[in-house]
Amino acid sequence: MHSHKNIQHDTQKIKSQLSFQITLHALLLWLSIGFLMPLGILIIRMSNRVQCCRKLKVLFYCHLILQITAVLIALAGAALSIKNFENSFENTHQKIGLGLYAFILIQPLIGFYRPQRGVKVRSLWYFAHWLLGTGVCIMGIINIYVGLHAFHAKTSKSVKLWIVLFTAEIFIFVLVYLMQDRLEYMKKQGVILGNEQIRPTDQSSPSNQKDENEGVVYA
Repeated sequence: MHSHKNIQHDTQKIKSQLSFQITLHALLLWLSIGFLMPLGILIIRMSNRVQCCRKLKVLFYCHLILQITAVLIALAGAALSIKNFENSFENTHQKIGLGLYAFILIQPLIGFYRPQRGVKVRSLWYFAHWLLGTGVCIMGIINIYVGLHAFHAKTSKSVKLWIVLFTAEIFIFVLVYLMQDRLEYMKKQGVILGNEQIRPTDQSSPSNQKDENEGVVYA
């Protein structure tokens, strides 16, 4: 009887440890791929409209630090997974995760070996770096959702709250990403600059010709 209780206690302890390790793994990968990497992308996109060299350097190094930190955290999550979990790679979450780890290691190498501006291969490098970085983020976000459902299936614990919170975070990231391209344009709508009145269209109709001749230009 005493031996049976010990076995039950050990089983509960193992389950508790496994649950903690799965939760830690999920938090590490969320912090890496689900937060720091997208944040790094948003920051480097801010440099598209910055002319000051000092600000450009600040944005670049913020991007660099965030991405390196994200890679290190992702590797910590991978090490935790390899050490404590059964890695048969028979489920979707593990298969996507394996591909992600490979791309996460390739991406910083591409980033460090960037050609100088003005070199012909710079455009090709930029496209490859952008495509791989964006692809890693998208694949990572998808795998986080897959992992949450796998966690629910394994532990029977509800993950609805985490799904709602993560979806809200992704919505904010996507909104900011889209707004970055249109923010300056939106600021100009309806703004009067001297004799110029900015309108949503760049085309002037014949009926506006008289106004244009009088010094009112519709952009």
